[in-house]
Amino acid sequence: MRSDNARALLYSIRCGLSGLLIGVVPLFSASAATSDGMASIDAREQQRQQERERALQQQNAPQADARLSRPDVVLPNYPTDERPCFIINRLALVGESADRFQWALGAAADAEDRCLGGQGIALAISKVQNVILAKGYVTTRVMAQEQDLTTGVLTLTLQPGRIGDIRFEEPVSWRGRMWNAIPASRGDILNLRDIEQGLENFRRVPSASADIKIVPGAQEATSDLQVNWYEGRPIRLSLGLDDSGSKSTGRYLGSATLAIDAPFAQNDLFYANIGKDVFQHGPFGNRSHTLNYFFPVGYWAFSANYNDYTYHQNIPNANEVLRYSGKSDNIQLTVSRLLYRDQSHKTTLNLRGYRKHSTNAVDNVDIVSQKRRIAGWELGLNQRSYLGTTTLDTNISWRRGTGAFNALPAPEESRHEGSARTGILLGDLGINRPFSWGEQPWRVYTSVRGQWSQNALTPQERMAIGGRYTVRGFDGEQMLSGEKGLLWRNEIAWNMFSRGHELYVAADYGRVDGPGTRYLVGHQLAGSALGVRGALWGRFSYDLFAGVPLYKPAGFHTSGATAGFSVNLEI
Repeated sequence: MRSDNARALLYSIRCGLSGLLIGVVPLFSASAATSDGMASIDAREQQRQQERERALQQQNAPQADARLSRPDVVLPNYPTDERPCFIINRLALVGESADRFQWALGAAADAEDRCLGGQGIALAISKVQNVILAKGYVTTRVMAQEQDLTTGVLTLTLQPGRIGDIRFEEPVSWRGRMWNAIPASRGDILNLRDIEQGLENFRRVPSASADIKIVPGAQEATSDLQVNWYEGRPIRLSLGLDDSGSKSTGRYLGSATLAIDAPFAQNDLFYANIGKDVFQHGPFGNRSHTLNYFFPVGYWAFSANYNDYTYHQNIPNANEVLRYSGKSDNIQLTVSRLLYRDQSHKTTLNLRGYRKHSTNAVDNVDIVSQKRRIAGWELGLNQRSYLGTTTLDTNISWRRGTGAFNALPAPEESRHEGSARTGILLGDLGINRPFSWGEQPWRVYTSVRGQWSQNALTPQERMAIGGRYTVRGFDGEQMLSGEKGLLWRNEIAWNMFSRGHELYVAADYGRVDGPGTRYLVGHQLAGSALGVRGALWGRFSYDLFAGVPLYKPAGFHTSGATAGFSVNLEI
């Protein structure tokens, strides 16, 4: 009797354990699948926010370009039958600071071994003078003193034009500052490039206008810089609305931006932005904050940026609904130095340090495996060129993650699926060319952006495509991302009747590749869009568009047609 009872008890325990295991195995499988899905959601949200931050910075940190042009001078050839003439074997340049201008003699190198008379000597002087003027030294003069040309040496004398004084044309408020705007001081040799840089530092502040005149100085061979500076309202409040969000965390996004020009009266810039989902009620939402500060010092510039982003949404899982949330914050410090500029080109070196931190939670319980803290640096070169009416912008940079600021190894590193401490090559090129057609102003714009890394990257560091900021015509709910990527965007726009409203047609293409793409449904997307954008009353700007996919891989989910908008009102 006892033996039968024992066998029955063992059978009950065995059945219970079997049932428990049958229930636990699917639970673990579902949890693993849900965890991977959550990681993908977080990567998409952070990639969307990065693109929005890029657009926000371009909108609120405008570039100022000042180019003081001078007409090109076409010089004749050397006369061949001058009498009397002297054989010139060598040219020499003497005078104060002549050692800094020896390079200018190369412009008249063709005068050597020629027999030159008065016209030929004047032409050689003009060639040296013109190349000095082309470098921006517009008040520096080259002349020839009395000399014995039978020696075969033509000696030219340099008279440098220096800055006598730098002053405001009229008394200005205490907020007017020159020390960090104009990269020149009294006694320096006057150069147009310094004046251009000063104008850009003044005019980069949206509420300020400036002009600089060159007037005769009190002493011989000196000129004064006379600054005409005016400041309007230094504080602006802008309200924005768009539908660039996702369905899962809030499609419609509202924002408020407070911009303060020269908050410390140093030609500096500051703006603060708050963004939030609006018009929708449900178990989802998002919020963002951004602070940005810019400070120029002559050819140097320093900037700091802080932004954070939080979101939450519900995710169905087996027999329950989970509340999934994410938080991230980023800090960037950048220093840049303009290395070279002339009438048509500018080259700038940039060094940036960054720190990023993000966490995720399910039902307010942190997911330890999704905690991230990364840091690193990025070194880059920027080149802007003006080729006639065409503007060419080129950027190339190298980004490297490090262990600075107590950075943590990425969760993917233990599985050899990605790292945030590897090198990434980044680059972009933009060409903007205005033209006339049918007596109407048109513009064509094309840009190429790329990323390359030979190693696997974390999802947040990969390049993503699909949406209004990358390949237009897609709703952005699903994206393709990879370690290597290429994005090509094209626009042709008509400034309708020169009224400040552009009708544009766009066609974009993107491709990604790398270890992180092996489970994707495809590698490339193509899309198009038709839109109109412009401004009204100088305070209200808008962008309305509709687009369709031109190519997408099978299994890539997106709307057959996508429409979107963005409006901004400055108060």
